[in-house]
Amino acid sequence: MQTMNDNPPNYPFNESLEISVVDTNAKHSSGAEDFLLLDVREPHELAIASIDGATHVPMGDIPAALAELDIEEDTLVAVLCRTGKRSLDVAMYMQQQGFTGARSIAGGIHWWSDRLDPTITKY
Repeated sequence: MQTMNDNPPNYPFNESLEISVVDTNAKHSSGAEDFLLLDVREPHELAIASIDGATHVPMGDIPAALAELDIEEDTLVAVLCRTGKRSLDVAMYMQQQGFTGARSIAGGIHWWSDRLDPTITKY
């Protein structure tokens, strides 16, 4: 259930394409089998800030990696990047490929740091 503080201020949240950091964290923390936290940032970005348990596939490698992810088409895939732009592009691409559960994490790891875990470095 979304609340006003779940997403960045003045953020044009689109529930058919996005998921909040709060909802993502709840799903990730639950260990749900029908969920994947997919980080599409570059390796040098992971060295700065990361979320434990996320699967890392750089954005440019997504087309080739989709078959290797071993997920169902309706699996909730929460896609993470720095601020939400790249992850939105990946979520839209995945939906176009039939992965209807793909969602971009609104605000990216920056908003995760602001809203949930200030120990995550913003860059």
